[in-house]
Amino acid sequence: MGDPAQETIDYIAVTRLQAAYADVVNRRSWPELDELFLPDAPVHVDTVTSPPIDLVGPKAVGDFIGVAIERFEFFEFVILNTRVSTDVDDDPDAARARLFMCELRQEAATGHWTNAFGVYHDDYRRRDGRWWFAGRRYQSLARTGRGEVFDFPQIPGFD
Repeated sequence: MGDPAQETIDYIAVTRLQAAYADVVNRRSWPELDELFLPDAPVHVDTVTSPPIDLVGPKAVGDFIGVAIERFEFFEFVILNTRVSTDVDDDPDAARARLFMCELRQEAATGHWTNAFGVYHDDYRRRDGRWWFAGRRYQSLARTGRGEVFDFPQIPGFD
């Protein structure tokens, strides 16, 4: 690891990026994803109970999430915990994180409340002096309602 001060600066910048993502999702402001994701960022979504979905870039991500949460009158994306590693593979412009999250949601049609829990394994890239999502892998961990609990994904490179 390099300079502890730079590591702290990078950690704060990455966690700010994560918080900005949560804010965009909560406000359903999909065009703002352009300021968070690299244009070619791959995103893999595995809800476990449906076939995995692969997306590329911020517009595809926003379109997918928008349709997925359309049925909720209330939807809030909450970051529960995150572990960020900077200077990945001795590259000062690369970072990785594991981010645990919860979705608080209320069905518009029924008023029924559910929670969904999941984990992101993220790659970040510093470009032009700021951090961007360079890739995301999401997997559901549990959902209330039917009491579903799923195995934790093993992703190489994310200790």
